[in-house]
Amino acid sequence: MENLTVLILTDLTPASLGLLEGETGITTRFAAPAQANLRDLLTGVQAVITRDDLRIDAALLESAPDLRVIGRMGVDISNIDLDAATNRGILVMNTPGTNAVAAGEYTIALMLALSRKLVAAHHSLLNGHWPPDKAQIQGMQLQGKVLGIIGLGRVGQVVAERCLAFGMTVLAYDPYIDETDIEDDRVLLVGMKELLHRSDIVTLHVPATDETRGMVDAGMIARMKRGVLLVNTAHSSVLDEAAAAQALESGHLGGVALDVYSPEAKPDSPLVGHDRVLHTPHIGDNTVEAAQNLSFQIVQQVIDALRGTDYRNVVNMPFLPGTDYEAIRPYLVLAEHMGILLNVLARRDIRQVEVEFRGEEVHGLVKPLVVALLKGLLLPLLGEQVNYINAPVLAAERGMRVMQTKGLETAHYTNLVSCKVTLEDGEAIIMAGTLLDHQVPHIIQINQYRMNFVPEGHLLILGSYDKPGVIGRVGTLMAQNNINIASWHTGRAHPGGQTLTVITLDYPIPDQVLEDLRQLDFVRHVRQLSIENITG
Repeated sequence: MENLTVLILTDLTPASLGLLEGETGITTRFAAPAQANLRDLLTGVQAVITRDDLRIDAALLESAPDLRVIGRMGVDISNIDLDAATNRGILVMNTPGTNAVAAGEYTIALMLALSRKLVAAHHSLLNGHWPPDKAQIQGMQLQGKVLGIIGLGRVGQVVAERCLAFGMTVLAYDPYIDETDIEDDRVLLVGMKELLHRSDIVTLHVPATDETRGMVDAGMIARMKRGVLLVNTAHSSVLDEAAAAQALESGHLGGVALDVYSPEAKPDSPLVGHDRVLHTPHIGDNTVEAAQNLSFQIVQQVIDALRGTDYRNVVNMPFLPGTDYEAIRPYLVLAEHMGILLNVLARRDIRQVEVEFRGEEVHGLVKPLVVALLKGLLLPLLGEQVNYINAPVLAAERGMRVMQTKGLETAHYTNLVSCKVTLEDGEAIIMAGTLLDHQVPHIIQINQYRMNFVPEGHLLILGSYDKPGVIGRVGTLMAQNNINIASWHTGRAHPGGQTLTVITLDYPIPDQVLEDLRQLDFVRHVRQLSIENITG
């Protein structure tokens, strides 16, 4: 078993650390994100587990030539250069949903504290004001109020569910979900304009992306109801803090609650210290339960990814959230092995790749199957440099154009993966494959030849003319050289025409035997290749 090293750059719970250290073949290292010799410690490391207190950029990745996996505790990956990691073929994973309850409950805690002016009331009594000036600390109840949730992901859904129990009207804006995705029809999916116009309280639950950076700016705040309360527990980049400060001064914002700041290292936000701002030091998911769940989940994910048994929550991998990797793995193997075969059959560089998928089982698997196919096409050229992460990037660098198509002239099967590659000289090769018993990959067509073979093991691909005695002469040559044939599959275009044969062997044949085959008068071309058996 391969020896693997995991560098831990954050705190893990004892139970999750024990899980990692109990794995055979895995060694752990520990370092602080600001440690002076961190770059040296990255040498020979296959995985890192980190949080948000380390910027993992291209320069840092250069110090980790063996790195395969970056495990990020939490959802936000803005501290990781995703493009640099993807180009290197490094998996970047996070832990979405693990801290959703903690973050959602904390959002509601801030809403309650802000609406009832709890901090001001606390300090009033602390400073000896008795009886209190109740007019100064008069709050607002949540029942009957309108809550606007921007971003109805896992955290947003927790907030929505709890706030319905308060008797609030809950509006939500999220361009990436449909009304049919909302379990409780009391949550109303509306446009941004309506949400801003109607809401008494607005909460932010969107990820940090180029699309959301600075989203809540002066213009958006101006479209909110006057006196609205604004809560941000998502990410500092979402909110223009200077614009929020100005809106507080004008009275357009009635109050702001924050748990995230820019910069995080030492917040100098104009909102910190404002008498109508409730601010806490990024503790939205700081619960015992969330810490245990986050720690255990990221450790298990990293182990599974290093072992190649599962790729949950890898953000730069072509799998949709919730995809059962083991269930779709046979189709990925099929597509990858088809790519390897197409590469071997191609006599010149591939310029165009057209794919077609038919059947219920492959519905929704277009992206992962295309990536698996590209990986197979590049594997004979690049070896371990290519994987599911960087295959599309490397294919594009080599001038391969990839597209979906319809109407490829292939066999009719219930579930079918088909591909047509066009070479730089215009020659085209078509291949189709399917699964037997939903598990075993079979190639059922190459160009006009109907086939039926498992694309694994030591394969000999023989193009010949359809003449009597071909099987006997090839078999005799193999017997003379003590080469055992495991299986033989021949397809022909028409009687007396051309044939294509795929022979499975126990071992690769020597170069001299390969040359002897080429000299036979009925042979058009011959190639051999080995495809590792990875279906088990």
